[in-house]
Amino acid sequence: MESLSGQQVAPEYSVKDSPEVKRRQSVQTMLARATQRLHAGELDPAEKDVRSALKLDPGSADATTLLAVIEDRRGRAQEAGQLYRRAAELAPGQGAAQNNYGAWLCANGAAAESLVWFDRAVQAPGYATPVLAMANAGSCALTSGQTERAERDLRLALSRDPSNTTALGAMAELEFDRQHYLPARAFIERRLASGPATAAVLKLASQIEDRLGDKAAASRYVQRIRAEFPDAQDVNSGGNAGP
Repeated sequence: MESLSGQQVAPEYSVKDSPEVKRRQSVQTMLARATQRLHAGELDPAEKDVRSALKLDPGSADATTLLAVIEDRRGRAQEAGQLYRRAAELAPGQGAAQNNYGAWLCANGAAAESLVWFDRAVQAPGYATPVLAMANAGSCALTSGQTERAERDLRLALSRDPSNTTALGAMAELEFDRQHYLPARAFIERRLASGPATAAVLKLASQIEDRLGDKAAASRYVQRIRAEFPDAQDVNSGGNAGP
């Protein structure tokens, strides 16, 4: 077609997205909004968005995971666990979903069972952060008394990410339990340099210093717990603790 001036112009076409594309876009928009609301602590609006997304895509592992996180925030551990498992089953090749369910299991008294899910996460093709699952596996293996596996997984995680806080804290605990207090001190100092402290990490640090005979250092860690975590229970050095 030519214009009146004789210049050729392109024909006009009307391009529309297919219903499937529109559906996927709507789901992603709802999940993005839900994530923002979740970060803002707006749990009810976030849940509403997630459930709207699930109506459009009942098999969405991402939406199911978000709903699990919301239930976790509300303190509904069992409901959250069921949703984390469903997400892992919906996306067996998605490492993050496998890691999430493993982490829930470990945190809810099933540390040994969690290891299977961490293994699946590590082996998942395309999983961008397998080191997270390795560190979680090592920490949970330690919790379940599998010290050889714990050390293997923790050292592997640290070989890939030397500042991984989960692995550093668990290695400090492992060496403490073995009464290897100098290596334990080295790991706990690296842990404290790599991320924000927790009351449990500071307590373990105080225990290590207590065993090494540095009462002043042990006392300083206890004072930090009292200053930074005033609601923490049993902050005196001595006894057993984990990161």
